Formats: sequence, C-alpha cells, structure tokens
Amino acid sequence: MRKPRILLEGAWYHIIARINRSEKIFDNNGIKNMFLSVVKKAREKRNPFRFEIANFCIMGNHIHFLIRPAPGNSLSRIMQWILSVFAMRYNRFMKISGHVWYDRFKSIIVNGIRAFLAVSEYIDQNPVKAGLCLHPEDYEFCGAWHRERGLYTFLDKDIRV
Repeated sequence: MRKPRILLEGAWYHIIARINRSEKIFDNNGIKNMFLSVVKKAREKRNPFRFEIANFCIMGNHIHFLIRPAPGNSLSRIMQWILSVFAMRYNRFMKISGHVWYDRFKSIIVNGIRAFLAVSEYIDQNPVKAGLCLHPEDYEFCGAWHRERGLYTFLDKDIRV
C-alpha cells in the first residue's frame, strides 16, 4: 500500500515524473513540444485547473515542475490531467499503447524562500549537469530559457513565495 500524498493548501511543490523503463522519449524536441502544448492547454482559462508554475525542466526521461495549485485546486488532479493527456497524445502519435509514466509523480513540499530558491536552482541546473548545455538559459526546455527571453507561456511572471 502506498503512502498518502502530503498536501498543504497554498504550498509550492517540486514535482518529478519519470518515464516508464527510463526511456528517453524526451530526447526528441517534437515530443518535448507536445508535452509543453499539454501544459499550455492545462493553463487555458476554460480548463477547470488553476495553478502557478515558477519553474520547469524537461529532461530525456523525466520532468520537473515547481508548481502551486490555486486555492481549492487539487495538485493530484492537475498532474493527473497533464500526465494522462500527454500519455494519450504520445501513444496516439507513436501508434503504441501502454504506460508512458513509470509510477506516481513525486511531490515534495517546498517550505520557505530558501528552499524555493534552492529547488528552482536545482531544476535550472538539470540540463547543465546532464551536459546538454553550458548555461541553463541555453536550454530551450527549462524555465531559465523562458525567463531569459521574457516568455511566460508556461511560467508565471509575478511569483510570491
């Protein structure tokens, strides 16, 4: 039996979701863009989910979010929608069936400004540590690249911790 997820109203969460069998499906930029289109759709006004994203990174076989659900919104439902809609689109595109995601996504509560900054830096440094770029702002599929260019399609501009 799995442990229940700890949720706090108004909290920021570091989310990690891994691809099944550690397959590097996100090595393809088109698949990364497909994932971002699902995130964008989740943020549209007609969608019932409300949440803020302070940072994100899409790596070869996993994703990171620094996310805060709006009051009254469920982190589990938000992530379930994003991950399941992406999985359906991916499977349809690849003409395959089966699990895309390895397991439940991990959610770690981020307490305080120092932890928030540390998690955000950790997320930004993922592509650097993986040798994908020299600087986080050079990697198109992370928050640093978007902030550097003033793009706030996926990120929220005015974040309060």
